[in-house]
Amino acid sequence: MNGKMMAQMFYAPGDVRFEETDIPQITDDEVLVKVKAALTCGTDLKTYRRGHPTIIQHIPSTFGHEFASEVVEVGKNVTKFKVGDRVVGANTAPCYECEHCKNKQYSLCDNLQYLNGAFSEYVAVPEHILKYNFYKIPDNLRYEYAALLEPLACAVHGFDSIPAKVGDYVVVIGAGPIGLMFMDLLNLNGCKVIAADLSDYRLGLAKNFGAFATVNAKDEHYIEKVRELSEGQGPQIVVEATGFPEAWEQAFDMARPGATVLCFGGTKAGSTVTFDCKKFHYGEITLKGVYHHTPYHVQWALKLLASGQIDGSKYISGYYPLSKTIDALESIGRQEGIKYVILPSGTKEDLDLK
Repeated sequence: MNGKMMAQMFYAPGDVRFEETDIPQITDDEVLVKVKAALTCGTDLKTYRRGHPTIIQHIPSTFGHEFASEVVEVGKNVTKFKVGDRVVGANTAPCYECEHCKNKQYSLCDNLQYLNGAFSEYVAVPEHILKYNFYKIPDNLRYEYAALLEPLACAVHGFDSIPAKVGDYVVVIGAGPIGLMFMDLLNLNGCKVIAADLSDYRLGLAKNFGAFATVNAKDEHYIEKVRELSEGQGPQIVVEATGFPEAWEQAFDMARPGATVLCFGGTKAGSTVTFDCKKFHYGEITLKGVYHHTPYHVQWALKLLASGQIDGSKYISGYYPLSKTIDALESIGRQEGIKYVILPSGTKEDLDLK
């Protein structure tokens, strides 16, 4: 398809311009999709403010990575999809050839292929991602809920790594979108979820995602209150979903003997933390780091959304036209709402199920 489209184009940190650019041209092994709904994400906010070493590979560049779309053009070698298909996918796909992939550590792939451009009218989906990490949207799932697939897959990957059992006390530190997804998943699994955050507003949201109790981390007796809420011993599992070293240390401090602490929030490069070695060793604490997602977890997440076990509507705080993308990102930067839908078409009616 030849012609022009509107897109948010990244030129430099703090310099993103809403402008006309060429519609991407596809090869015989690719498809062109029309973006129906894109979502705001903390990673995109960081990219706008600071740039990104892997997502932004050339300047100027489209950006944004959570979206659902409709196929409008198909390369002649593509058989998996056809024009008119409603589709959604992850923002990466592993190579399946490196050492990590051969060990089935797909999130650690040395050659992850990235896809961005959600904040534009059209996106060309490359062959590799199309083959391994792109899917048809079930008929009953709205575009904006399907667009939750990528962040939910990250949370599912983290959830899959912890030994969460029915009745376990689990503290989730951070009630942002990913933290709320963890709460949703843990509640679905029968865990007793305690939400911790610095924001009373976000803690209020947590109650809608399965938290039976909340604690403000600014409270000087924060860790003691968490222990009191979990039988006086502390939680069996702590999920850290903020990426602040201090929160990593607090997660360790509140854990009971034998607990698992999942350090999911990514910290800045060079950050360090300090743990009590005696507690770590004699308390047999398990510390885990989990990053990104795998195709298996992407498929799992899609099933959760399609079945309604994860209610996508709870995550949507409002809608913005494509021209106002930066306003939407700044809104989440102020911790207003959970996720906002960006509409390249400019109309919510375009999302309605037929």
